[in-house]
Amino acid sequence: MPRLLHIEASPRKARSSSTEVAKAFTAELTASAENVFVDVLDLWAKPLMEFDQAALDAKYAAMHGQAMSSPQKTAWAELEKIADRFKAADIIVISTPMWNFSIPYKLKHYLDLLMQPGMTFGHVAERGYFGLVHNKQAVLIYSSAGDYPAGTPAAELDFQSRYLNFALKFIGVSAQNEIRVAPSASANFPALKQSALSTAQALARQLATQLAQKEHE
Repeated sequence: MPRLLHIEASPRKARSSSTEVAKAFTAELTASAENVFVDVLDLWAKPLMEFDQAALDAKYAAMHGQAMSSPQKTAWAELEKIADRFKAADIIVISTPMWNFSIPYKLKHYLDLLMQPGMTFGHVAERGYFGLVHNKQAVLIYSSAGDYPAGTPAAELDFQSRYLNFALKFIGVSAQNEIRVAPSASANFPALKQSALSTAQALARQLATQLAQKEHE
């Protein structure tokens, strides 16, 4: 049974372009592939654990092979649950708007919890850093009020996809599929916004069909 984890980074629900495209992808995948298990992680539904002193000390203890205190063990166990949920998925969908040219703070918070030594990445002196999360398909759905096409001066302002692409590759997720909704906020030109959304939804359905076919191979 293929497992899909949808990490929803927008608080706008039905008004979110990135969420709507993710729903189009999920609907097509579940229609095209058999017995897909869908797990939705709404980053706004409940507070994420704090990456506090106990969690940070646990991280350094893990990195240096040191014993953990009771509070550190508790924090580390919570971090393991977050990493295990992520690693259990075959397809990871992240739908996120652009906030201040980057990602929402909730998504950054989640990534700070997810990226832990021995869980999602490793390090040895001879090799450096390496990812521990393999055999995943990532579907990254980006929405932005403006358009930042690759190869243009505007692309230099896009820290949204640049950071998320790097973070996932850092932990080993190299199979990344990008879908962009831009411009997603065009009050003066609603037809332009609708066209961008419709195009992105069509691309999402097409990608879902392709990934479903891979499941049958």
